[in-house]
Amino acid sequence: MRPGLVLTVLAFLALGFIAQAEAKTLRMAYDADPTSLDPHEQLSGATLQLSHLLFDPLVRFRQDMTLEPRLAISFDQIDDRTTRFHLRDGVKFHSGRTLSAQDAVWTFNRLKQSPDFKALFEPFEGARAIDDLTVDLITKGPYPLVLNLATYIFPMDRQFYVGDDERGRPKDGIVKHGASFASNNASGTGPFMVMQREQGVRLEMKRFADYWDKDSPGNVGRIVFTPIKEPATRVAALLAEDVDFISPVPPTDLSRIEANDCCTLVTMPSPRILTFELNQDRVPAFRDSRVRLAINYAVNREGIADKIMRGLATAAGQLSPDGYAGHDPALRPRYDLAKAKGLMKEAGYEDGFSVTMMAPNNRYIGDARIAEAVAAMLAKINIKVDLETMPKAQYWQRFDERAADMMMIGWQSDTQDSANFYEFLVMTPDKETGYGQYNAGNYANPEVDRMTLETQTMTDPKARAEMLRKIERILYDDAAVLPLQWPHLSWAARNNVKIEPVVNVIDMPYLGDLVIE
Repeated sequence: MRPGLVLTVLAFLALGFIAQAEAKTLRMAYDADPTSLDPHEQLSGATLQLSHLLFDPLVRFRQDMTLEPRLAISFDQIDDRTTRFHLRDGVKFHSGRTLSAQDAVWTFNRLKQSPDFKALFEPFEGARAIDDLTVDLITKGPYPLVLNLATYIFPMDRQFYVGDDERGRPKDGIVKHGASFASNNASGTGPFMVMQREQGVRLEMKRFADYWDKDSPGNVGRIVFTPIKEPATRVAALLAEDVDFISPVPPTDLSRIEANDCCTLVTMPSPRILTFELNQDRVPAFRDSRVRLAINYAVNREGIADKIMRGLATAAGQLSPDGYAGHDPALRPRYDLAKAKGLMKEAGYEDGFSVTMMAPNNRYIGDARIAEAVAAMLAKINIKVDLETMPKAQYWQRFDERAADMMMIGWQSDTQDSANFYEFLVMTPDKETGYGQYNAGNYANPEVDRMTLETQTMTDPKARAEMLRKIERILYDDAAVLPLQWPHLSWAARNNVKIEPVVNVIDMPYLGDLVIE
């Protein structure tokens, strides 16, 4: 062998050994693990967090909430209804196939079939492949949020999901809370591939060797994800070096981590609203707006934010957080126990009534304790609450069944826009369009429906914001739901795990870019 060739081979091998040595293992613990590998089964934060590991979106939000290209290297506005996306060349799926525009179209069409996601894409007429690397998204009319929704299009490997599984069921089928092929198998273009998964116990992923983003600073070669439900146990595991990265950090342990020089704590406000929905089909009293107002007046949201959340939340009187177009500073959280009792008497319910309540106990920070506090506060206006809490893996199935009179839900706007709250939480439930998919209160107001749909085609930002604020005022006056708070986000990691550049207000850490020193 020629000396020059020998040196070249040795250099190549040395680089391989260096890369192998630099690849790090991230041991992470959240309060729960994702319930499915199917990116279209459940419209939830956990699903989207996992999607950013196994798949890649067309575009994604930076920390400053501007958009950056991912699988789409650029996009153009062709006309007032058509946006053209130009895809990266040579991107590989985990199966070895090469990404094409047909995969993006197939994924878009599947989103339109998903019970959870279809309402998001209801304003769209369709998607069309122009050539192998060009895809058009066509809306039914002018729509100002096309690029925002492109962050939810994670192209899937359409050939991987062709045919039937061993039980004769279509591999591309979307089955909520079911053991479908897509819920247990995935082929995306993301930085990681699933190697081992035991629901509720362990999820292990390794870095995809052919991952397209060679400019990513990420050096994590393996992720070991362990769900630890108990907050104190999760924090103890971090401090004992049993794990490297945890979320969420309970408010009661913030000072404990801050006082320890082993770890970095990151917190930031979140636009996610935490609410209770009041089921008007199950409880006739909830159809009376005076009763709903009484409930809103009876719950001390400032007290919950201060005492249970230790200031790691902002009390809410509306759905839209500060900074959103629909936010109205005048819509403050109500609290007046005497007024609440007066409204109950006026509505004919001075002696109260009994209701059931359900909440998760490992989905939102303090969720079970918040539910207990709300139940205790409602007792003061003679509403007797039978509360049941459960892990989120069981909770979402019960939520979909509308199994209790009052059900907790946290909602982060999928479009980073106020209208998304209304489309999913308060519009009249419609299985065909998907609107009202998470309206477990069965609240219905034709004026809210009409105005929300009208905002979808409004391109004047000032006029649109005015309309969104009008909707928010209607919901406030009608006490459509019981908004509680906007919980803050919190993460903690060992000091050598540099989480600050990869976390964000939408709570989707981009762990493919994580650096471990």
